[in-house]
Amino acid sequence: MMPEGQRAPASPQAARSAPDRRSSGPAVCPPPQLPAPGSPESPAPRRGSVRASVPQKLAEALSSQYGLNVFVAGLLLLLAWAVHASGVGKSDLLCFLMALMLLQLLWMLWYVGRSAAHRRLIRLKDTHAGARWLRGSITLFAVITIILGCLKIGYFIGFSACLSATEGVFPVTHAVHTLLQVYFLWGHAKDIIQSFKTLERFGVIHSVFTNLLLWTNSVLNESKHQLNEHKERLITLGFGNITIELDDHTPPCNCTPPTLCSALSHGIYYLYPFNIEYQILASTMLYVLWKNIGRKVDSHQHQKIQFKFRGVTVGSALGLTVLAATIGVVVGYLIHIGRSKPKSESALIMFYLYAITLLLLMGVAGLVGILIYRLDEPSLDESKNPARKLDADLLVGTASGSWLLSWGSILAIFCAESRPSYTWYNLPYSVLVIAEKYIQNLFIIESSHREPELSEDIRTLRVITVCNRGATSLASSGLKSGAVAGDVAPRGGEMPPAVNGNMCLREGGGNEERSWDGAPGLAGRPRFLQSDAKRRVLRNITAFLFLCNISLWIPPAFGCRPEYDNGLEEIVFGFEPWIIVVNLAMPFSIFYRMHAAASLFEVYCKI
Repeated sequence: MMPEGQRAPASPQAARSAPDRRSSGPAVCPPPQLPAPGSPESPAPRRGSVRASVPQKLAEALSSQYGLNVFVAGLLLLLAWAVHASGVGKSDLLCFLMALMLLQLLWMLWYVGRSAAHRRLIRLKDTHAGARWLRGSITLFAVITIILGCLKIGYFIGFSACLSATEGVFPVTHAVHTLLQVYFLWGHAKDIIQSFKTLERFGVIHSVFTNLLLWTNSVLNESKHQLNEHKERLITLGFGNITIELDDHTPPCNCTPPTLCSALSHGIYYLYPFNIEYQILASTMLYVLWKNIGRKVDSHQHQKIQFKFRGVTVGSALGLTVLAATIGVVVGYLIHIGRSKPKSESALIMFYLYAITLLLLMGVAGLVGILIYRLDEPSLDESKNPARKLDADLLVGTASGSWLLSWGSILAIFCAESRPSYTWYNLPYSVLVIAEKYIQNLFIIESSHREPELSEDIRTLRVITVCNRGATSLASSGLKSGAVAGDVAPRGGEMPPAVNGNMCLREGGGNEERSWDGAPGLAGRPRFLQSDAKRRVLRNITAFLFLCNISLWIPPAFGCRPEYDNGLEEIVFGFEPWIIVVNLAMPFSIFYRMHAAASLFEVYCKI
């Protein structure tokens, strides 16, 4: 009879191999034996999941085509109104946009009501989507959009004698649409929809392209206003051979009182940049929601990131200085441009010198950040993340707008027959715009794919915890195997290296690496990268770039656009072709700065 706690070997071969297992340490479980593919025990292929994914792919394709058709139809209607096509008035355009908004309102009300009825059910959430600071930003832009709607209502009341009723109903409908949409995004931007997926795909994609059409409408109205001012400024620069024909949609009647209507008109165009940012930001958040429909969430949970202002005094001070200088440059530019030819030229030179200095500083800061990442060991987050992929695509896609303008300016400088002196400042400015956005995109994309780093104290605590946990488990398993095999403790009471703490498990990037006797992997790295100094430098760089992108968003958003006022490109390419290029590329260039600032804020919170 065998003693309690011991078993006879199953076979002589197993008995012979038992001492080897005892001497090598803890027993290792053999890998499970999988049945051969053709054996009766092999599981049958799961065809249900394949069949289930086919309708979802079809629904995704159908919904995307539906959204594109809605968008194309709206674009053609906007174009017909812009070129004064016969039979197409502003009331027709506004009726179409209101119909789209009302349809989206019905879908959002149905979705919110159904979610409230099933609020006790556990719903999957995408922790990467709809960050709190992002929802706060869209709320701020939405408030300004509602103020813009109030100004439009006042403008309609002043010109009510010659305006259609749709121009008064549209801002009211847009305000209701804005309020409900912000409420919807606050409560459901993180949802991963798993029921009614086909219907929800059509509803979400309809919302995406409705906001894109509202964004296009705002861009068109703002561009027409800027174009009229640009044509008037060209006369003061001496470009009299360009035909000046104002394309205005002012009502054919008088407003009472005229002073109030003029103030409302100017206020509307100064608030358009915030409305434009609101619409495109809502479109991106809804697109992420559409991509998440039916998605299977992986087990990797996103670490909660928090905003901390500590240790970024240098970057914040430099960034705030740049912001103050930007406001001064924009005010001076708008005061002097168009007054006379010498004042216009001095305003252009002032802007170019300011922008060249700022872009050089931003490029150097981005290169330093990339160099720090190159010196560090890579710890990349490779989990599937639709929001992060969309951010990277938008950075590169919207940067192409300013790249197009910059290459056009470079080509115009070299191809022009005569060049005013101030146009030579445009050459280094255009080159730096291309290089700075290239560097900044690399820095943001690499930063967003890095795992959030822990401080030295937390990292040390986690290493000690893992070491102690590993030592305890190995010691207990060693004692257990010794008791089973009848072995005794090593001579002198010495324990294995793992129990003494010389073997540690270092966690980094989701992988565990063994490090012996003081972790030579850490000792081999530069001293600078072992401390919190790296994180402080990266935070200061990110804070500086964040404020600089806010600063560079202000000039084009509020009328400081040297691409319009330079005048040389119109001579080389022709007035109308260059204006078309600027009107198409400028909205993307403006959006790039705001989107880059949002991405840098998220990077700052991760560092």
